[in-house]
Amino acid sequence: MRKHIVAGNWKMNNGLSQTQALISDLKKQIRTSDAEVMIAPSFTNLWQAFQSLRQDDIEVVAQNMHFAENGPYTGEVSPGMLKSIGVQTVILGHSERRAYFNETDESLAKKVDVALANDIRVIFCFGEELADRKSGKEEAVVGSQIKNALFHLGVNAFKNIVLAYEPVWAIGTGETASPEQAQDMHAFIRKTLADKYGSEVADNVSIIYGGSVKPNNAKEIFGKPDVDGGLIGGASLKAEDFFAIVNAF
Repeated sequence: MRKHIVAGNWKMNNGLSQTQALISDLKKQIRTSDAEVMIAPSFTNLWQAFQSLRQDDIEVVAQNMHFAENGPYTGEVSPGMLKSIGVQTVILGHSERRAYFNETDESLAKKVDVALANDIRVIFCFGEELADRKSGKEEAVVGSQIKNALFHLGVNAFKNIVLAYEPVWAIGTGETASPEQAQDMHAFIRKTLADKYGSEVADNVSIIYGGSVKPNNAKEIFGKPDVDGGLIGGASLKAEDFFAIVNAF
């Protein structure tokens, strides 16, 4: 049975003191939930966050990772470095990484491979831009991103992959795909998986939605049958808002 997941992507926000304060607020908000809860602080604060939350039901995950195990890659972080501080999950392929740092399906396939080889779970992001949606190409774009980066993998790999659909036009814009639009795309994604790997794999992969999820719309979005949770941006920077979204389940 697939898991409900709510992951807070803090992006390039919060220094050490802000991270400590937000984690302290999160600890006060923790309740028993049906959802698996994660946060992704900046690299400089991963160790502090992991140490602070190691006894709590919040997993600390990384926002990115290089595809090399080591080497002359100034400013990059390897899978071994993440594991050495206790990080077991990484976000890969976020639209901002694709747009601003020229990540491609091919480079992301390499990252996915090395993450899985190091027993690191992957939250794999993908999604269409506004022009794709307006021209009716959203399914073709999303299908291509999934196939190019993931369809070389074997069946068992998907036990360690979470899919995150993020319509680029709804990230940080205040725009949100309607619950029906989210459901339609998630159903398409699940069918795409089923066509390649069979219904058992497709039915057990968590597919979460990322795109301006807020406390006032989370319950309706999460209520759709193929939406298994959310990758939360701005709302994850406020403990009360984040756990209101978690509790939408």
